[in-house]
Amino acid sequence: MRERREGRRARKADWAVRKAEWRAEQKRRRASGEDPGHGCGPMAPSNPFALLPWLLLGMGAISNVIKGETPNPWIGALGLLLFNSLYVTLVFRAFDRRAREAAGTRWCLAALGAVTCALALAYGGNWLLFFPLWGLATGAVIRGRLLGPVMFVVTALAGAIAGLDEGWDTLGIAYGTLVSGMVTAAILALSETVKELRETREELARAAVDQERLRFSRDLHDLLGHTLSVIVVKSEAARRIAPRDMEAALGQIADIESVGRQALTEIREAVTGYRETSLAAELDRARGALTAAGIEPVVRQSGHPLPPQAAALLGWVVREAATNAIRHSGATTCEIEVRSTAERVRLVITDNGNGVGSTPPGSGLTGLTERLAAAGGTLVGGPVPGAGRGFRVTAELPVENPGNSGNAGNAGNTGNAGNTGNEESR
Repeated sequence: MRERREGRRARKADWAVRKAEWRAEQKRRRASGEDPGHGCGPMAPSNPFALLPWLLLGMGAISNVIKGETPNPWIGALGLLLFNSLYVTLVFRAFDRRAREAAGTRWCLAALGAVTCALALAYGGNWLLFFPLWGLATGAVIRGRLLGPVMFVVTALAGAIAGLDEGWDTLGIAYGTLVSGMVTAAILALSETVKELRETREELARAAVDQERLRFSRDLHDLLGHTLSVIVVKSEAARRIAPRDMEAALGQIADIESVGRQALTEIREAVTGYRETSLAAELDRARGALTAAGIEPVVRQSGHPLPPQAAALLGWVVREAATNAIRHSGATTCEIEVRSTAERVRLVITDNGNGVGSTPPGSGLTGLTERLAAAGGTLVGGPVPGAGRGFRVTAELPVENPGNSGNAGNAGNTGNAGNTGNEESR
């Protein structure tokens, strides 16, 4: 008695847990805008219990056994028990792909067919209605190209055996067997396809979130790395010159304030997703930051105006390369050269510093390499060949739609920056 009470308590607790999980799932579906009953209707069975009511087709045969209208009723009852057991087993295994494709399931289906044919040949009449049930179980278990040949064999057997008993009036048995199998297979295949599409959609949504997180982390790295480097350089300059020239030190401090305010604006824009990096603006910032760090900048730009997307990507490259030169190179000069044609644009940034440092490459150039690769370009960084000193970053991008109006605006920005044509500034 004690064990029974404990068993009942365990079953109640398990039922309470399942009920809570079901309610949580329904609440999640409503919150996400999904239909809480999606996949549970009669046209999309989500569990094997939806196929069990079809066993009521065998009520006529059961009535014959109970009323004693069947010869050898014990054999008929045993056949009914065996048929129902095999049918329930197949229906439950049909909703588990691994179990459905197992060899044991196919043997169960063959055994169900043998029992159905034996009962139909022995008794006829109401017992012929087990053929549509056999077809339904076949449609639930067999999928793909094998379904057609198997259903043809099942339908042919149903028609032949029913014809021996009822003649031409049994065409309905063959038709019902074929339709029950094919419709069941179609509905279950459609339900599984919808389920796979939903899972794919969720996976794509997770991938999009991951990509956005990666983009945001790269933007913050590029923004904060450059800005903080400029602030540090200008703070050191202000500290050095403050004892002998307070006015110049105050100018550096004013620049620090301006850079900090600009950084706040850029971070807000990056967070809201509206920031567009300008190549002309980044060239001006790089020139100022390099000068403040004691590095002489040389900026050259020539060729066709750039479309906004290419200019934005190259702006990030200029920002990252200038930041690395200020932080790590120990250089005295840094050359930035932009050359563009109607098909491609090439950006080369070279300093005369220490070359490759002792630390491994940061995530900035790695992230930019991935960005340019996604746009069909390349980014390569390394020591200057044959020079013994210096570091060079080379970026190349294809130019898309160079004649559109967006390029005109970009050309205007470039012209305002004073870098159009073959101009050289130091």
